[in-house]
Amino acid sequence: MRAKFLISVYLCLSVAGFPMNSFHFRAVASDGQIRTGAIHAESERLVAFELRRQGLTPVYVGKDAKKPLDIKLPSFSGGRKRDVLFFTQELSTLLSAGVPLDRALSITAELNERASFRVLVQDILRTLKGGRSLADSLATHPAHFSELYINMVRAGEAGGSLAVVFERLSEFERTRDDLRSYIVSSMAYPTLLSMVGIGSILVLMNFVVPRFAAVFEESRIEMPLPTKMLLVGSKFLQSYGWLGITLLVVFVIGMYTYVRTTSGRLWWDTLRLKIPVLGDALRKAETARFARAMGTLVSNSVPLVQSLSIAGATLNNRRISGSLEIVSLGVKRGEGIAGPLRRAGQFPPLAAHLLSVGEETGRLDSMFVRMADIYDAETRSAIRRFTSLFEPIVILVMGIVVGTLILSMLLAIVGMNDVAM
Repeated sequence: MRAKFLISVYLCLSVAGFPMNSFHFRAVASDGQIRTGAIHAESERLVAFELRRQGLTPVYVGKDAKKPLDIKLPSFSGGRKRDVLFFTQELSTLLSAGVPLDRALSITAELNERASFRVLVQDILRTLKGGRSLADSLATHPAHFSELYINMVRAGEAGGSLAVVFERLSEFERTRDDLRSYIVSSMAYPTLLSMVGIGSILVLMNFVVPRFAAVFEESRIEMPLPTKMLLVGSKFLQSYGWLGITLLVVFVIGMYTYVRTTSGRLWWDTLRLKIPVLGDALRKAETARFARAMGTLVSNSVPLVQSLSIAGATLNNRRISGSLEIVSLGVKRGEGIAGPLRRAGQFPPLAAHLLSVGEETGRLDSMFVRMADIYDAETRSAIRRFTSLFEPIVILVMGIVVGTLILSMLLAIVGMNDVAM
């Protein structure tokens, strides 16, 4: 009644000649298409009422004609994971607004700016209209949608809570992407610093030192031992540097091949966890990923044993994911999850204590989410500690090496001056 009254007022004011403001709008029609235009009205609310009266779902109403859709996210260029994040957030927004699933998929395909992923969403929609469930439709693209993702959607379809599931999946994907981006950005500067330092040393040894070597050899003076070692090292690098690069490439290829095997990956993942400071950060990052996945699954009534299997598949470290088999066996024996997790010995001690409290209070799902938040913060703190230690160590080592090279040349130059005097 109130809506009809406001629309009547709007029409009366228009007829009476009162000045109206011009509002631009974007709305979704019943066929899933985006409609745009402008309406003269007294307020944005009246425009929204008029759009609903015409069977349109208003998405944006305002005076800025170029303002982007509120439900559209910035385009991503980070590959499959960013595509899935965009897809999940779009569906979460549309389903929460009451848009039917098929129409939501159609809108998501239209809004996506990456042609390849747009085709993928359209294929999912075609499969869905063919009579298959959304989970089965997503499962036809395993390269984009993980087992966790598909099982979550399957649970949401069974419980009639797809909107809630996509909201949780959206939070899960966003949080995981934020943590991944933070780790990559934090490690970018130390990596660049190391590459610049190594490059500087190679330039000195291959181009600068040989020029001084010719001068030293022409002077025919007795060179200090550090200078002799420097010249020998420079000549060796010039003569056999290609051999060293070849051996390095062969070693990297061999290691890459070995790490791709089951035993090699287990050895590599175990070694990474033993690296001082960095190993602690990796363990906490895996714990946060595990807890986030478990919290998402358990809160949607996925069985605990199945949740452990799915969450383990999301982990990058095989040593930690392998330890979940012990946890799963303990759960099957009725021991709960906290005790077996403690015995597995791969997770921080606090994790088992938190889950023990969650079991006692009957809020295991909430405790998993809380645990994920804690270890997200702990991971960021551990990465900051690692970079704060790594950067000065790299600078110190490179400074010592470069300083030693320069000092070795200066000793010979000083020796030449002494002879000249």
